[in-house]
Amino acid sequence: MAGLVLLPVSVIVLSWGSAQTEVWQHLIATQLSRLLGNTLILVLGVGVWVMVLGVSLAWFTATCEFPGRRWLDWALMLPLAIPTYVVAFVALGLLGYSGPVQTLWRHWFGADAWFPDIRGAGGVVMVMTTVLYPYVYMLARAAFLAQGRGLMDASRLLGNGPWSSFLRVALPMARPAIVAGTALALMECLADFGAVSVLNYDTFTTAIYKSWFGFFNLQAAAQLASLLLLFVFAALYAEQRARGSGRIHQQPRRTRTAYQLTGWRGLLVSAYCTSVVVLAFVVPVLQLLVWVFETRATGLDSRYGALILRTFTLGGSAALITVAIAVLVAYGQRVSGRLGISTSVRLAGLGYALPGSVLAVGILLAFAYIDRQLINPLRLLLELPPAQILVGSVAALVLAYVIRFFSVAVGPVQAGLERIKPHFQEAAHTLGAGQWRVLRRIYLPLLAPGLLTALLLVLVDTMKEMPATLLLRPFGWDTLAVRVFELTSEGEWQRAALPALTLVLLSIPPVVIMVRRSRAV
Repeated sequence: MAGLVLLPVSVIVLSWGSAQTEVWQHLIATQLSRLLGNTLILVLGVGVWVMVLGVSLAWFTATCEFPGRRWLDWALMLPLAIPTYVVAFVALGLLGYSGPVQTLWRHWFGADAWFPDIRGAGGVVMVMTTVLYPYVYMLARAAFLAQGRGLMDASRLLGNGPWSSFLRVALPMARPAIVAGTALALMECLADFGAVSVLNYDTFTTAIYKSWFGFFNLQAAAQLASLLLLFVFAALYAEQRARGSGRIHQQPRRTRTAYQLTGWRGLLVSAYCTSVVVLAFVVPVLQLLVWVFETRATGLDSRYGALILRTFTLGGSAALITVAIAVLVAYGQRVSGRLGISTSVRLAGLGYALPGSVLAVGILLAFAYIDRQLINPLRLLLELPPAQILVGSVAALVLAYVIRFFSVAVGPVQAGLERIKPHFQEAAHTLGAGQWRVLRRIYLPLLAPGLLTALLLVLVDTMKEMPATLLLRPFGWDTLAVRVFELTSEGEWQRAALPALTLVLLSIPPVVIMVRRSRAV
C-alpha cells in the first residue's frame, strides 16, 4: 500500500523531466498568479472559518445545556452528507443573479442595489465552510467531552471566568483534535473540483482538468499536480507543527461538564446552532426536493437506473477491495508489531491527503507507460495489435479509489482490533490454529461492526468522489457524481437535483454511524 501511494507521487515528480515550455509560458502570463492567489485565499479562508464554526458549535453542544441541544448534537453533523458541489450549485441557483434571493433583493432595494457575488472568493469560502466544518466539530466535540468537569472547576477556583477558562484550559487541551479536524477539512478543500468548477473559481484542480482536456497535455497536467502537492505537503507540515511536541494527558471523564444556559442566553445559542443546520443542510435539501418536484423527476428513467448501478458497482468494488487490504494490513501490523511496518502503514494512510485529480494524473501516466513499454511489446510477440489495456480501464479508477480511501477503511479496522484481547489469539494458537485460521475464525466475526462501518464509509466517499471519476472513468461509465457535473456545467440546476438528492440520501447512513461512534467517548 505504501508503494501504491508512492507510485502516482513519483510519476508526477518525474514529469518535470519533460519540458513544457510553451504551456508554462502561457500559464505564467495568464493564469498562474491567479491560481496561486485563489488557492491561498481558499485555504486560509476555509481554515479560519471551519475552525471558528466547528470549535464554537462543539463547545456549546459538549459543555452547555440549552433548548434543543439533544437534537442539535447530532444534527450539526448532517452537512457532511452533502457533497460540496451539490451545495455549490444549490447556492448558485438560490443566490445567483436570476435566483429568487437576488430577484427579491432587487425588488426591495432597486435594480442597482449591491449584492455579494456568490462566484467570488467569499462565496466559495462560504460553500466550503458549510460542508467541511463538521470535521472540526466532530473531533473538537469529542475532545471537549473527554476533558471532564474537574479541570474547568479548578480553573474557576483559581479566579478565571468562563471565557478565560475556555481560552486558557479547554482550548489548549483540545488543540490536537482541532488541528486534526482543520487539516482534514483543508485536505478536502484542496482536493475539491466540483464546487470550484460550478462557481467558476479557478484553482489548481480546475487548471489540471483544463490542461488535460483543454490543452490535451498530460505532462503539463502532471506538473500542475506537483504544485498542488506542494500545498498538500505544506498543510500536513503545518498540522504537525501546530499540534506541538508536547503531550496532553487527560483523565477519563466521569461527569459531564454542563453550563446551564437559560433565558436569552440559551435562546441565542439555540438560534445560532439551529441556523447553521438550516443553512447548511435543511435549505439545500429542501431546494433539491423543490427542483425534483418541479421537473417531475424527468431524469428517472432506465438511464438513471444505469447511473445508480454503475455508481454502486464502482463504489462496492472499491469498498470491498479497500477493506480487504485494510484488514490484511492491520492484522499484519498486529501480528508482527515491527516499526518498519508501522511506518509503512502511516505512509499508506497519506493517500487520503492526495487530491483525486493528482491521483488520476499519476495513475494514468504510470499505466500509459506500462501499456507502452510492457503490454504492447508482449502483444506484438503474440501477433496481436497494440492496444490500451490499463489506460481508460475500470482497474485504473478502482486503484485511485483504493489509494485515496485506504485510511478511511483502516481506521475502523484498527479500532476494532484494539478492542480484541490478545489472549483470544494465544488460546487459538495453543489449539493448533495458524494465523490465517485465527483471522478467519476469530478476528473477522469480532470485527464485523468495524468492517461494516469501513465498508459504508468507503462506499459513500467513493460515490461522492468527482475528480478521479471524471478524469479516469472508462467510456460509458458515468456515475451520479459525473451526471451532476455534466448538468451543472450546462446550468441545468433543476435536472441535476435528482442525482444530487440521491447522493445525499445515500450519504446520510454513514454520517449517522459517525455520530454514534463520536458519542461513545
